[in-house]
Amino acid sequence: MQENDTKTLPSSGLAEDILAQYMDKAQRSLDSDLVVAAAQQEDLLHHLVTFRLGREEYGVDISSVQEIIRAADITQVPGAPSHVRGVINLRGKIIPVVDLRTRFGMAEVEDSEEQRIIVIDIRNKRLGMLVDGVSQVLKLSASVIEEIPEEAISVDQNYIKGVGKLDGRLIIILDLNRSLFLTDGAAI
Repeated sequence: MQENDTKTLPSSGLAEDILAQYMDKAQRSLDSDLVVAAAQQEDLLHHLVTFRLGREEYGVDISSVQEIIRAADITQVPGAPSHVRGVINLRGKIIPVVDLRTRFGMAEVEDSEEQRIIVIDIRNKRLGMLVDGVSQVLKLSASVIEEIPEEAISVDQNYIKGVGKLDGRLIIILDLNRSLFLTDGAAI
């Protein structure tokens, strides 16, 4: 044993006291490492609101979602782009509603009771996204999210951040900045 190690030994010199001292130090180090690891793991989790469009499941970052409401009383706006279903009055605020089916080039379906409007706040603008139904809120580890191969999408579909795999499900994660805004930064 080196001389500087003897200075840190307990005065009793008993093996159990020495072991307890080193175990206490090791436990504090382990506890510290666990706190750091938990914080790092929390950073690697994506909190998503998931929803359906047809048979596919999509997710958006929960921090952008303001609320989820029933899809009712959408007022059509003459001359609006085809993917803008209309506007709603939400507690005195007029909010445009984007039909994600139309925006993504999917076939139209009849309105149903399951349809919802996900109200989001992005780039200081409040928009509604009309979806077929909302699934759940979940946490997805970054380790199960993969980039979608370029060959699988066209240039105008670069609004996909990645695809998450969870219990045999594939969840397409949207980049709201790209999917709901034009290239010049104007909301669609």
